[in-house]
Amino acid sequence: MSDESNQGLPEGYELSDDPGRIDVGRVHHWLSTDAYWALGRPREKQEHAIRGSLNYGVYEVGSGEQVAYARVVTDRATFAWLCDVYVAPEARGKGLGTALVAGVCERLRSYGLRRVLLATHDAHGVYAKLGFEPLAKPDQWMALLLE
Repeated sequence: MSDESNQGLPEGYELSDDPGRIDVGRVHHWLSTDAYWALGRPREKQEHAIRGSLNYGVYEVGSGEQVAYARVVTDRATFAWLCDVYVAPEARGKGLGTALVAGVCERLRSYGLRRVLLATHDAHGVYAKLGFEPLAKPDQWMALLLE
């Protein structure tokens, strides 16, 4: 299911779920140095997370350079957690983040999932445009922090 429709992406960019295209070094650098939720994440931990997840990249057409990333943890049947969504600083402001998440969610629909969750500190507006809402009953959710 790689290099499918690029509907919603600005001209000159493509979305792919081909795990072979993920620039693991670049993704690790982005997340471990510039993403508040992953600062200091070890490379080995990022590689393990990539191997156990569905991975999506946005790439410049022509050069093939990766400019954005998203990861999904899912059983591919009932539930998915969208995480590690990141757009390179030099590519921001072009709508790539919104288009990336829209493309990922469209692909997740094919699994017949009941829900896709995410957590964000500062991008509520991006996700709200795509239909994400605050939890209706947050008191029903719990977390166990192991770190």
